[in-house]
Amino acid sequence: MAKTATERKQEQRQRDKLEEQERLARLLSRRIKLDLYKATDAALLRIMERTGIDEEQDIITRLIHCADQLDDEGLAAITSLSRRSVTE
Repeated sequence: MAKTATERKQEQRQRDKLEEQERLARLLSRRIKLDLYKATDAALLRIMERTGIDEEQDIITRLIHCADQLDDEGLAAITSLSRRSVTE
């Protein structure tokens, strides 16, 4: 018996969902759950506003890649911020 348009569309959605899951499985290394304190969230929002980037995942990814390109001295400089400057 021939399938209805609804049945074909449901099967297509299932295939598309599987393809997306397979694509993510190939691309993703891991997921990170991130809890942000208010000051850190505010800083993230300011960075997003200043750069015009409106997705948290996008800006965090870009920051990670930029930090990775720093030399050891530059990386040490941004990771050794005093506790006081981080919480203000």
